Amino acid sequence: MNTERKTYTVEQISEDFQYNEAEGRGLYGLAGKLVIQPEYQRNYIYADGKRDVAVVESLLKGYPLGLIYFNVAEGGQLEVLDGQQRITSFGRFVTDRFAIIDDNGMPQYFSAMASDKQKKILDAEILVYECEGTETEIKEWFKTINIAGVPLNEQELLNAVYSGPFVTEGKAEFSNSANANTARWGAYISGSANRQDYWATALEWVSKGDVGDYMSQHRFDDNIREVKTYFNSVLDWVSGIFEDVEPEMKGLEWGRLYEKFHNQPYSSKVLKEQIRELYGDPYLKNRKGIWEFVLGGGQDADRRLLDIRVFDDATKKSTYAKQTADAEAKGISNCRTCAEGHPGNATRIYKFAEMEADHVTAWTKGGGTIASNCEMLCTSHNRAKGNR
Repeated sequence: MNTERKTYTVEQISEDFQYNEAEGRGLYGLAGKLVIQPEYQRNYIYADGKRDVAVVESLLKGYPLGLIYFNVAEGGQLEVLDGQQRITSFGRFVTDRFAIIDDNGMPQYFSAMASDKQKKILDAEILVYECEGTETEIKEWFKTINIAGVPLNEQELLNAVYSGPFVTEGKAEFSNSANANTARWGAYISGSANRQDYWATALEWVSKGDVGDYMSQHRFDDNIREVKTYFNSVLDWVSGIFEDVEPEMKGLEWGRLYEKFHNQPYSSKVLKEQIRELYGDPYLKNRKGIWEFVLGGGQDADRRLLDIRVFDDATKKSTYAKQTADAEAKGISNCRTCAEGHPGNATRIYKFAEMEADHVTAWTKGGGTIASNCEMLCTSHNRAKGNR
């Protein structure tokens, strides 16, 4: 890959700057010669009143913005390889898309600034390396660099590697913060449109976890119908069987749960009552496990999903001491199951370390994690015990 070092001013790069405010996309600069956000680039994520302002303040203080890399594409067209966030920030500022706060605490747009400050920004020099090479070389280079301290996440890297019409369509649908559907998606999916989280989730679900292979196979598809159909099927299923949306539902593995449970019949009313009861259970520590638990029928074996509070050591030791004393007085095993139906160990007295605590009445049948509902069983019988 060949590189050439050049210097541009902010004014040159910002000439005929075009930006799509609704989609958060910086489009062109350098009078149309520079593509600021090619297919493999992430969305603009600096529009937070902090990082975008910091870029402008750096220019006013004469601080360098760091190296920026352009890719020389066919016909001499330039693409931003690294530096899109910084370029979009100062491009948005000089075209009055946002203001900074002046020394008097007042918002100040570029067009209202003193001419000497305007000149300082526009004349600021930006050091650029223009790179020219094969698509593979360019994308490998792209994967090795960070953007102003914000590393590329996995999906952004995959977008770069498999850029093409499929990624373009996917980003237009799932990485567009102006899409009215993002409010619904955000109830069930963690992250944001700008960082590709909804796009990544949609691909994760439809590919059953093999996102890279799926993107490779569909790289040159001109539509994302399969992705959208599957994604909407999952969310329609979730919202259809669960009447209420709770905070803990956000970020669950809905794609996996859909594959596992969507062919089973459910009553939304029954599920709602079960979830309400679990919400009020003082022994339940992991509410995020509630939905998979009820979808699976609320089996005692699935209590691990809820991280049910276990008996503390003091309760276990006092229960062991009482059981052992009673068993020795009767000449039977201190494991009730052994005493009742295991001839070989019917009189065996187990050590404390050889036993485990369990609920006399199963937690799923209303048994609390309290001393009066605790019993000690030998390890083998406790682990074989079912929901009875």
